[in-house]
Order: sequence, then structure tokens, then C-alpha cells
Amino acid sequence: MQASGRHAGLGLALVSAFAFGGSGVAAKPLIEAGLDPLHMVWIRVAGAALVLSPLTWRHRDLLRRRPGLLAGFGLVAVAGVQACYFASLSRIPVGVALLLEYLGPALLLGWIRFVQRKPVTRAAAAGAAVAVVGLACVVEIWSGLSLDPLGVLLGLAAACCQAFYFVFADQGTDGAEVPDPIGVIAYGMAVGALVMTVLARPWQIDWQLLAGSAEVAGTSVPAPVLVGWVVLVATVFAYLTGVVSVRMLSPQVAGVVACLEAVVATVLAWVLLGEHLSTPQILGGALVLGGAFIAQSSRSAAPASASPAASGPEAVAGVGDPAALDRERASA
Repeated sequence: MQASGRHAGLGLALVSAFAFGGSGVAAKPLIEAGLDPLHMVWIRVAGAALVLSPLTWRHRDLLRRRPGLLAGFGLVAVAGVQACYFASLSRIPVGVALLLEYLGPALLLGWIRFVQRKPVTRAAAAGAAVAVVGLACVVEIWSGLSLDPLGVLLGLAAACCQAFYFVFADQGTDGAEVPDPIGVIAYGMAVGALVMTVLARPWQIDWQLLAGSAEVAGTSVPAPVLVGWVVLVATVFAYLTGVVSVRMLSPQVAGVVACLEAVVATVLAWVLLGEHLSTPQILGGALVLGGAFIAQSSRSAAPASASPAASGPEAVAGVGDPAALDRERASA
């Protein structure tokens, strides 16, 4: 049962990475058509908040029980990551900004080890290191020779925000009351939309651009279709599967698997936007996959000598309880 839960968590993490990775392919044609990057971020977050708004009433008790978690998730894990990343793009190369953002899993290990004072497995640390090296090849960091200091700082800020995304997503798996991830995401998107409204000033958007079309792989695609993909698939679906995968795995393992987003984004850009992959990028993608596999190996299966009591009703009840699984693994 533990193995099934681990494999399901890994599958959700991969699905989340693919969904997140598809956002750039849909958003870039709109930006090239004249849409401001911050306006694209606002449309993404505000659209997701609108789609999830009915769930805020259903989970309204979260406002009383976990207001800090909701505010932190919205400010940091939603608005912070998006705003810092797109701001860094205006000053440094896209590939370098992407690598800086995906230093988040490595920063996450430092947070867990030195702030939370929890042990970090060698497999997770090695997987993060291998994945970061692979990302350096995927984005060809050596091509960015002249870097703007503020752009680098903004990229590192995006990495910090991404690390805290996994910290916030893991809230409750230490034995405390587990908040519903759907409610957390719904309120997080609402908070993020409010913050991005102040930063992006959407009243300045040229709405005529969204009524037209954009070129994708030589084909004219209606702008509303691209916006729908970014909002529904690359945001709502991606965040939901991502948070649930963190609950089923662990922040450090899910963080390394999330590095696959860069590989997905690069491959999709190659296929749909004509941005061809070089040999170092292909090798880097293989390293990212290897890093994710190494990190996943840190979640060992239950020992074969488990006591008979573990196969009773308590074990069945714990299948859907990530906190119970984590406590059982810790005691083992």
C-alpha cells in the first residue's frame, strides 16, 4: 500500500510538471503578439482564482483555522514566484532566469536541514545536485555571459518563493490537522490575484489582443484557447496535482521531480515554437530525469518484516492519510 501511494504521488508530480511546463508554450505567442508579461501573469492567476472561487465558500473555515497559510501561499507560492520570475526575464536571459528559479529544490533542502533541523537523505541531496547540473545544461547557462545583478537577485527571489511553495504545500503532514489542498489553492489564487492586480495594473491591458489570435507552430490559434490552456491546465490543474503530490511524497522529493518542468518546457518549445534542442540540452534533460529518479529512491518501501498489526484496519485507514504514512515511515 505504501508503494502504491508513493507511485501515485510520483505520477501526480510528473503530471504537475508537464502541466506547468506547457504554460510557456501557450503564453509566449500571446506575449509576442503584444501582451505585457505581467499582464499575462495577472490573467493566469486571476483566471484561476475565478475558476476556483466557488470552492472558497465551501472551504471558508480555512479562513479561521489557517489564515497564515492562505496568505503565505497566495503571496509567496503564487504571486511571488510569478512576479519575480517574469521581472527577472526583463533583465537576464530566459534560460538563466529559469535555472535560477529552479534552484528552489536545492534551497529547500537547506531550509529543511538548517531551519527545520530535520534530516535530509543522501538520495534527495544527490538528486537535487544532479538535477541542478542537468538544468544548467538544459538552459545552456554558459550562453549568459553578461548578467544584470538585479536580474540575478530577482531570479534568486523566484527560487526562494518556489522553495516555500513546497514548504506551504507540505503543511499538515507532520501530524497536525491537514488543510484541504483544494481550499488552500482556491484561497491562494484569490490572494495572488489581489497582489498581482496591484503590480500588473490590468486596467492597462489591450483587450483587443485577447480577441484575436496568435501563431503556434505556424498555425493561427485563437487567443481565448491559449488563455484557457494557461488558466485551466497550466495553473488550476498544475497546482492541484502539485500540492497533492507533495502530500504523498515529501517536499524535497517533489521539488526535484518538479525540475522536469524545464525539460518539458524546452521540448514543447522545440516542437511547437521551433526552438531546437542542442546536444547539451538533451544530455541535460537526461540528467534531470536521473536526478528525479535518485531523489525518488529516498522514499523506501515498507520493510517486509512489518508486524501483523500493520495489516489490519489501521493500515487500511492510513492509505488515504499522508500524515499517517509519514509517521509510519519515520518510526520504521
